[in-house]
Amino acid sequence: MLKGKTVVLGVTGSIAAYKIANLARMLKKLHADVQVLMTKNAVNFINPITFESLLGTKCLIDTFDRNFQYSVEHVALAKRADVVLIAPASANVIGKIAGGIADDMLTTTVMACPCKKIISPAMNHNMLHNPIVQDNIEKLRRFGYEIIPSDNGMLANGDIGDGRMPDENVLLEYILREIACEKDMVGRKVLVTAGATRESIDPVRFITNHSSGRMGFAMAEAAMLRGAEVTLVAAHADVQPPMFVDVVNVVSAEDMFNAVTQRAADCDIIIKAAAVADYTPVTTADSKIKKSDGDMKIELKRTKDILKHLGENKREGQIICGFSMETDNVIENSRKKLTSKNCDMICANSLRTAGAGFGTDTNVITMITKDSEQELPLMSKEDAAHMILDRIKTL
Repeated sequence: MLKGKTVVLGVTGSIAAYKIANLARMLKKLHADVQVLMTKNAVNFINPITFESLLGTKCLIDTFDRNFQYSVEHVALAKRADVVLIAPASANVIGKIAGGIADDMLTTTVMACPCKKIISPAMNHNMLHNPIVQDNIEKLRRFGYEIIPSDNGMLANGDIGDGRMPDENVLLEYILREIACEKDMVGRKVLVTAGATRESIDPVRFITNHSSGRMGFAMAEAAMLRGAEVTLVAAHADVQPPMFVDVVNVVSAEDMFNAVTQRAADCDIIIKAAAVADYTPVTTADSKIKKSDGDMKIELKRTKDILKHLGENKREGQIICGFSMETDNVIENSRKKLTSKNCDMICANSLRTAGAGFGTDTNVITMITKDSEQELPLMSKEDAAHMILDRIKTL
């Protein structure tokens, strides 16, 4: 995912420095070129050999270190960098960068970098909320630095408060949002539905389906990574929703219908990947639920057809993509849905195809439009999401 991208990690003097070793490993697994810069205080918390062993590259600390091939190293690295993350960022280094001070390898390189710079403050609660530190953080924001909010919890000294550096998976997501994809969907507003709705029978039982939400969440994340403004209307799912999207949580098909219709008009692209329960109890009144010898009979009615409503109310220039999960006659049934729902594209797959369907990390999709069919091979749902967006962009 990050092949050909250079990530500069700046590590300062904080106990949270140990987390960055795992972040460096994660970035390397994504094929990024990772370069670690450390302050002299940082080496008291984690040994540079840790990073050098993980990455196979020299960890830079001293601006005047001659133990590498000659170049003005901070300038050369600054030119190569696609993104800089300083994590953990101490109050000292935040203050130096905000004041334009470049007196070591880390601050000198950061000062020379034209790329995006991300700061993850990590320090004592009282230090973080010191007005001087807050003023320095705001100053960095004004100059285009992105600040990752600190977590609240137990700090190194046992106090409870702000100042914890977020989990390395969160730090990785900030990097991915910046450099993982070309920003070819900037300015586009995308609405995605995902997950399985639930229709209550009584306070204990409900009607639902086996959807995990993974395909819809992958669509939302892919659009976000490409620069779109994404709203995710999410029913029950087995995975966490992606960061940096506006998540609207719903339970029932009626909830989802209302959430979607309230937002649809403002969106350029609508992707309905949710598996909506087709039926809901007519009423929760006891008289409609009949029990006999342990069997239960419930009077049902169809839920509202969200995709059909979207197609009937589609505004000019809006693109609607639906999903079709079939067991037989996949293409024929999906083409009927394309026409009857007035969609621009249907992504069809079969529960009978190995590696496709509910609860898997992979999918086998056929993208169907009015005049074309394109079958994708077995691939991850993340890769499939990007292929679907590529096709949507051509409509």
